[in-house]
Amino acid sequence: MANDIISYHEMCLKEGTSLQRGMNFRLHGKHSVILMSVRPNAPYADRVEDEGRVLIYEGHNENKTAVCKYPELVDQPEFTKTGKPTENGKFKLAALAYKSNQQSPERVRVYEKIKDGIWSYNGVFHLEDAWIEQAEHRKVFKFTLTAVIGEEDDSQPVPTHPNPGRMIPTSVKREVWKRDNGQCAQCGSTANLHFDHIIPWSKGGSSTDIQNIQLLCAAHNLSKSDGIM
Repeated sequence: MANDIISYHEMCLKEGTSLQRGMNFRLHGKHSVILMSVRPNAPYADRVEDEGRVLIYEGHNENKTAVCKYPELVDQPEFTKTGKPTENGKFKLAALAYKSNQQSPERVRVYEKIKDGIWSYNGVFHLEDAWIEQAEHRKVFKFTLTAVIGEEDDSQPVPTHPNPGRMIPTSVKREVWKRDNGQCAQCGSTANLHFDHIIPWSKGGSSTDIQNIQLLCAAHNLSKSDGIM
């Protein structure tokens, strides 16, 4: 569920693989997965726009090798040395195919690093655009992803008119985590936590006001449903 708080181990179990890289195209032949961070000193310049509806995700660098000692100073690769698309290249191809009406948007599950050992599942996004941008010393890939609600079931077709979603901003999550001491606001549990809207977003509740976001355990989140605690 979007806004669940999980560990790295739980995230890997959910996806059925060890997530060793930030970009993972078409895992198990199904959806794609990306790991993001907008924390200070994050390795890539990810950003969130349109009040949490849009994620601008930066592509990833060459692997560090004896030949490439400083990957952050060279252009991000679109192809491997053997001519096959890198993850950057695969995501780019899928985005441009969607833009040209050749295929439905790629479903992408997005996980966000909140702090060391703490991740938040941000839900499903649609990959809608890709381009190459000139950074300070090199060229980098940029991808546009738009938040949607649901679509966890890969066996179902992508809807023509998806239900738009919204992310809780990272700054709000971090403040709420600190305020609630990393535990359920109702019972103090530290297991199966979730960032919860006190006034539901579906009823006009804010995702940007820390006073409208709280930590709840799974039991209290389920008992609340769409009510207000």
